[in-house]
Amino acid sequence: MNRSGLAFAVLGATGFSFKAILVKLAYRHGVDAETLLALRMGFSLPFFVAMGVVASRRAAARLPARDWAWMLGLGLIGYYLASYLDFLGLKYITAALERLILYLYPTLVIVLSALFLGKPVTRRMLGALGLCYLGIGVAVGHDLTIAGDADDVVLGSLLVFASAVTFALYLMGNGEVVGRTGSARFTAYATSFACLGCLVQFFVMRPVSALVQPWQVYALALAMALVSTVAPVWLTSEAIRRLGAGPVSLTSSLGPAITIALGWLLLDEAIGLAQIAGTAMVIGGVMFMARKAG
Repeated sequence: MNRSGLAFAVLGATGFSFKAILVKLAYRHGVDAETLLALRMGFSLPFFVAMGVVASRRAAARLPARDWAWMLGLGLIGYYLASYLDFLGLKYITAALERLILYLYPTLVIVLSALFLGKPVTRRMLGALGLCYLGIGVAVGHDLTIAGDADDVVLGSLLVFASAVTFALYLMGNGEVVGRTGSARFTAYATSFACLGCLVQFFVMRPVSALVQPWQVYALALAMALVSTVAPVWLTSEAIRRLGAGPVSLTSSLGPAITIALGWLLLDEAIGLAQIAGTAMVIGGVMFMARKAG
């Protein structure tokens, strides 16, 4: 086992898991989702452009217009829209529940592939799907018992689930183009397009004066860009290069557990037996499907 690759994979999973914590902390200072997302992506954009330039210099072939269109469309769906729906949902639900719902995206890829691409689903995979969604139901039930407004939990859960659906669609489309462009170049440019989309959205929906925020919001947005956006993308890419996609995908199972622990430590989010049981069911179901898919 490549130890550096394993370390990169774990650090990448941890960075992605920290995002919801940073968003919830920023919301305490009264910032809205559109402004916070624009700050996060604005700070991230120069890094992704630089990554794209480096990746393009290493690649011999120029990209045709068709591939640029794919990167634009998938970037807006998989990073911009998914991120926006996720940020909106975090207004209403705990960081732990958000991470658990997002973790369903592999199950959504399987369901959507079966519906639109005709790919078969075995009985065992159906059982694993049932286990995952039963686990989500248990976890949502836990949040409903501690929430002040049950409607908020339902709304937030639906928004984050929609985010997971859009990310699953992005992954399905990813396979159509990444083989031609290379993963590093595709990720850099698709994410750059998403960053630009978030900035355009901000200037359409909010006045420039909305950028006047407490220093804590800027610090958290910068941390979000570096710790939970740019660094995890690079770390995960390096981990896949050293270990392969299969082992790296398994480390993502750490995500929900890390977010639950961080939410308890930094946000005073309650941890209950129902939440732990629901998390175990979702992780177990997703890991089973990941092994079968591999």
